[in-house]
Amino acid sequence: MQPTTQTLHVDLGERSYPIYIGPGLLGEAELYRRHIPGQQVMVVSNETVAPLYLEQVLTALKGFQTSSVILPDGEQFKTLEIWNRIFDALLAQHFDRRCTIVALGGGVIGDMAGFAAAAYQRGVHFIQVPTTLLAQVDSSVGGKTGLNHALGKNMIGAFYQPRCVIADTETLNTLEDRQLAAGLAEVIKYGLITDAAFFAWLEQHLDALLNRDIEALSYAIARSCQNKARIVAADELEAGQRALLNLGHTFGHAIETGVGYGDWLHGEGVGAGICMAASLSQKQGWLTSDEKGRIVAIIKRAGLPVEPPSSLTPERFIALMSVDKKVVDGHLRLVLPQGIGKSVVTGDFNHDHLNATLNEYRRANR
Repeated sequence: MQPTTQTLHVDLGERSYPIYIGPGLLGEAELYRRHIPGQQVMVVSNETVAPLYLEQVLTALKGFQTSSVILPDGEQFKTLEIWNRIFDALLAQHFDRRCTIVALGGGVIGDMAGFAAAAYQRGVHFIQVPTTLLAQVDSSVGGKTGLNHALGKNMIGAFYQPRCVIADTETLNTLEDRQLAAGLAEVIKYGLITDAAFFAWLEQHLDALLNRDIEALSYAIARSCQNKARIVAADELEAGQRALLNLGHTFGHAIETGVGYGDWLHGEGVGAGICMAASLSQKQGWLTSDEKGRIVAIIKRAGLPVEPPSSLTPERFIALMSVDKKVVDGHLRLVLPQGIGKSVVTGDFNHDHLNATLNEYRRANR
């Protein structure tokens, strides 16, 4: 049975917006029109996605003054220099303050186009049209936008909410297996931080997700978005509980930065990072060996790495982790699981346990 369109809501007062999830949504002209207040629309995409889906989106936008800018594909291009190409296109074509930017692509495109929308003429409208699993379940929702710096991932950016998110599940049919697995890291994360029942569902249905069963994918995307929307509505600017969404990310971002952007996919870093967080939590006495085993097992089944690269020393890890947005007054805080479905943001962990965790992986990789 073909799933029908689901509509979820991110409740942020006057900045609230819908998330549309379902098959065949890219060409639904009305979904765009109800969220575009002006006449000018700039579609930002990349060299991989544009040949597949740009024409379909431009057809749906018929009647508007449309243009597009195509960026190179990859995390290594999430830079100020490449970002500036969006402004070159907007200014060359005299786009005004009522224009709308449409982000058509994965998380990198969503982050870059969203940050451009936040900055262009001090803020214009934008719509997220995520085409990867990771973007559909995570990066397109919540208003985090930004760029990478050589010293740290996503360290330049803004909180800026879209007018809507249009997640067409049919775009996952053209997604590479490696990219699908990367998205599953974020899906698994939701089960670990607040939703034990979802984690158990994932353990039972992971094979269906890997086989791209449309009903299973639609359910996982909707459940993930529901979890994220609830957390974002309670803490839009990450003053508290929203940081839970970064489970595995402090370790993962260190991996991405340390090996060079684009070598490891974001979800691969998060997968290994979740396993590292679980190992530290077990040393803290917060996880049983069985719980840690379940976490590592599902990450491995998803086709994700469960260990960091051998090239990163413990000293390099600590240096990279110190450049993290959860560092407060020079003190590192981590998101750590305290059971399946319960995680905390804390600086109250034993640093000897952190060092032991990093050295343990170092020894294992020798």
